[in-house]
Amino acid sequence: MTSLPSTGRLAIGDHQLEYRMIGPSSAEAPTLVLLHEGLGSVGLWGEFPDKLATATGAGVFVYSRAGYGQSSPAALPRKVDYMHREALDVLPRVLGAIGFQRGLLIGHSDGASIAAIYAGGVPDHRVRGITLMAPHFVVEDISVQSIAAIKQAYETTELRAKLAKWHRDVDNAFRGWNDAWLDPAFHAWDISDHLAYIRVPVQIVQGADDQYGTLKQIEIAEAECYCPVETLIIPGAGHSPHREAAETTLGAVADFADRILRGHGEAAHGQAA
Repeated sequence: MTSLPSTGRLAIGDHQLEYRMIGPSSAEAPTLVLLHEGLGSVGLWGEFPDKLATATGAGVFVYSRAGYGQSSPAALPRKVDYMHREALDVLPRVLGAIGFQRGLLIGHSDGASIAAIYAGGVPDHRVRGITLMAPHFVVEDISVQSIAAIKQAYETTELRAKLAKWHRDVDNAFRGWNDAWLDPAFHAWDISDHLAYIRVPVQIVQGADDQYGTLKQIEIAEAECYCPVETLIIPGAGHSPHREAAETTLGAVADFADRILRGHGEAAHGQAA
């Protein structure tokens, strides 16, 4: 397979998904695949992907799911199982399109839940480990309350205009996420059963002051996972530790990736360790 251009769009089903590929290709080195939050995109990762590539020597692939960033809009309303669809239907096609051979999944918020569903639902020896930043395994009251509050902010403050800088169709991005989480049927959403089927090391990074979830999420992972689980709780950080405690988060994620890859006899640069 020829090397993926550093930026572009992937044709996945009916959608065109924007992406960035930073550093070496999947054929040359392990790849760290970043899965964004519920209102995230390629651009909203900021400098984190570039710094992660520099810190690890691995390739870093980041893409915007349908409805986000510069990707094509998603069909609305999203169904309650939209994260399962992203994990089990879309992500396998994305990994195939980039020629993914080995590496880690690194997800934030919704993206962390998608990574957990994939790791627990798809037997994929190429995935050596997963990093979950501010993951959701069940729906908590604090999550619903915060998401209801952000809906009010979207409708009454400059939040919509700020998000519009990052999303081609900001209403599609916001409504797709917000309406799904506020659907009464979503209260029963629970992916904890997937955790028992994960067969690779798991890292969880969470801000101690996360406004969208409590440490209950970590307790669930530690109770349900049979695989090793490493946790990092960052004092003073909220729902986005890679932005609010950037250096601490970057160091922890890079160290985890390096140890996992070396544990498989692969240095980040694709050489034998």
